[in-house]
Amino acid sequence: MTIFFLLIAAYLAGSIPCGIIVSKFLGTPDPRLQGSGNIGATNISRVSGKKAGLITLIGDALKGAAPALAGILLAPDTPYIAGLAGLAAFIGHLYPVFLGFKGGKGIATALGIFLILTPWAIAIEILIFAIIMLTVRIVSVGSLTAALSLPVCICLLSYPKTYVLSALIIAILTIYKHRENLKRLVEGQEPKFF
Repeated sequence: MTIFFLLIAAYLAGSIPCGIIVSKFLGTPDPRLQGSGNIGATNISRVSGKKAGLITLIGDALKGAAPALAGILLAPDTPYIAGLAGLAAFIGHLYPVFLGFKGGKGIATALGIFLILTPWAIAIEILIFAIIMLTVRIVSVGSLTAALSLPVCICLLSYPKTYVLSALIIAILTIYKHRENLKRLVEGQEPKFF
């Protein structure tokens, strides 16, 4: 029963629309009506400025980190609980109940989840993302590369297999949520971040 409530709480935490909250607080345009229409940190940066984007990034990461940490604290000897809690938060971000199940793409939330579950893997992933960004300067390419390489990295570093499975599911959902970005990449129309 405790696990059930943890997963519900994790989903609800993931559903908190940080980007919209930040935009309203700063008095900037609704991100759903500007730029790419996404509520994540990248679009918030474009619509409301880098400061708003950074605050959104931190907020989205925290709502992934908190449920993962709660899972570890509640069941330290059962890693699949923390993996499920993180996955529930990620799904909450992608399909938030507070926004009619139309959410973001989950990169920052996944960052928060795996920063708690697999910190060494995340250190490598941040390096990978940075290299991609410095090379091609397209956020979606960096995000997709990091998402796809994360399960492999977690596996190679011998973290629990349940974390590998969570990362694999998140990678698949990330690709699906980035399908419009992939289409623009193929057409050569995906915008550069800087």
